[in-house]
Amino acid sequence: MPTPTDHTEGDGYDLRHHGDAEVRDDGGVLTDLAVNVRTGTPPQWLKDVIAVSLDGLAAYPDGRAARAAVARRHGRPVDEVLLTAGAAEAFVLLARAFAPRHAIVVHPQFTEPEAALRDAGHRVHRVVLEAADGFRLDPAAVPEDADFVVLGNPTNPTSVLHPSDAVARLARPGRTLVVDEAFMDAVPGESASLAARRDVPGLVVLRSLTKTWGLAGLRIGYALAGPEHIALLERAQPLWAVSSPGLAAIEACVAPDALAEADRAAADIAGCRAHLLARLGEFDDLRVAGTPAGPFVLVELPGAAAVRERLRDLGFAVRRADTFPGLDARWLRIAVRDAATTDAFVEALAKARGSGPERGNPTLSP
Repeated sequence: MPTPTDHTEGDGYDLRHHGDAEVRDDGGVLTDLAVNVRTGTPPQWLKDVIAVSLDGLAAYPDGRAARAAVARRHGRPVDEVLLTAGAAEAFVLLARAFAPRHAIVVHPQFTEPEAALRDAGHRVHRVVLEAADGFRLDPAAVPEDADFVVLGNPTNPTSVLHPSDAVARLARPGRTLVVDEAFMDAVPGESASLAARRDVPGLVVLRSLTKTWGLAGLRIGYALAGPEHIALLERAQPLWAVSSPGLAAIEACVAPDALAEADRAAADIAGCRAHLLARLGEFDDLRVAGTPAGPFVLVELPGAAAVRERLRDLGFAVRRADTFPGLDARWLRIAVRDAATTDAFVEALAKARGSGPERGNPTLSP
């Protein structure tokens, strides 16, 4: 069972490194498998919605309609919704609004929650899930006296989807449980989501609309929680944090037609992920972490750091994973793309490793 550990700032992990750094300077010449934004987005209809909103830029943003739309989408009252400039802003608001005595971040996961807590002066302890267990959550690993717990589901970078009942078991009276569901809309049916749950004490669910809809540059997302928690977060948030174009996009992306489109996209991602896993299975010494459920997979392979550099020379960017607590230079994160892109990537991977693929089992034993 993982045990919680205390860590000082720095300690070898660059918590501010993210996938966009892999393509920031060479994005025009590299096939991007490092960033988890769905390709071919935003769709034209969404661009049109955003373009129309530009006519109202002289007015201050009014988030009431978008907030009500999110509330309807999840079957919650409006006072249980807060619109944010992406999920990343929500982590900063949480760090400002709460004063945890014993904060736990379950790793490996997106590093911004820990970075935000540390920047706000909070001490952070880590519960690090183990590769040998498929990076699966064991609720018993989180100390009973923890009053602030952060978990991603499905988790970035492991792509593991934790069962909703296991996540809900982390809740306690007096504890704030933050569940980052930034990639949940890439899971067909959102089977493990807690977004509509109003019976889990202290629950805060964060959602992002930037990945599925290709809006990373617009920064839109939201928090779902009880009204007391939302009020605390709202007081920590600057006025007019979400722009008018962002509000228009939020309202459009939670409309019924958009939700149906997102569900079709999730099904397409599942098919493309299955193809990627089959192709990765041709390498006998490459292992895929856990049972992937998101639009990316985490792999362990010999010489991963050197392979990553050779892949760049061959035109492909993948995400280094040694910036995630609990992982090291043996791991890489690969975004799910269409079959043709995957096939070209696998050919480049074989070249980068200096040998052709061989048959094998791609999954770590649980």
